Amino acid sequence: MKIEAEHIKKHYGRKTVLNDICFDGISGQCIGILGANGCGKSTLLSVLAGVLKSDGGTFSIDSENILGKNTKNGKLVGYVPQGTPLIEELSALDNLRLWYCDSRLDMETELKSGVLAMLGINDFLKVPVNKMSGGMKKRLSIGCAVANDPCVLIMDEPSAALDLVCKERIHNYILDFRSRGGIVIIATHEEQEINLCDKHYIMKNGVLSPLNYDGNVHKLVGMLMNSQSVLNEAF
Repeated sequence: MKIEAEHIKKHYGRKTVLNDICFDGISGQCIGILGANGCGKSTLLSVLAGVLKSDGGTFSIDSENILGKNTKNGKLVGYVPQGTPLIEELSALDNLRLWYCDSRLDMETELKSGVLAMLGINDFLKVPVNKMSGGMKKRLSIGCAVANDPCVLIMDEPSAALDLVCKERIHNYILDFRSRGGIVIIATHEEQEINLCDKHYIMKNGVLSPLNYDGNVHKLVGMLMNSQSVLNEAF
């Protein structure tokens, strides 16, 4: 499997948020999108997931463009946004039932020995979302996002501000997803997640550029600080 994002653009009025975005990836890869807050990372992920309409470009899976084709996006792409896509008044179990009602996966099987078990969702099945910790919500969001067994998983800072146990569960799932041939696209500031990535890109002012990350976090921080300064000057 191969994914290709080509010449993706997004404008808000006269402001260009995404400027001719291009990148690609193959089965088993994790692609890291890095950059300062406000540089356009979340906008890009929303466009790729089909939540936000682009102003140009394509996002193809095995040469078939899925941008603007919501039914295909939902089946081929799983999306874990920064916020929660869950219904706050319902329990974890009831949220899962909504997402798995049209899935080819069996929810009970997944709870016993599949992705939902790996994420530890059994521990809080009867807890309403509005009573959950941030880690519970994030793990449940991932469980819902992969209900259709997607081949591409898009994650926007999935383990930000979570405890070590939650981070470990999420990172283990990312490794498992990749081992089964899936492609992960992740926006992150977390060092451990950056190290999970096979390819790295850095975004500055809506422009995405390849980054040759050598494991030197201090050098990376300097680059991100510089991109934040450039962003501030733009305003």
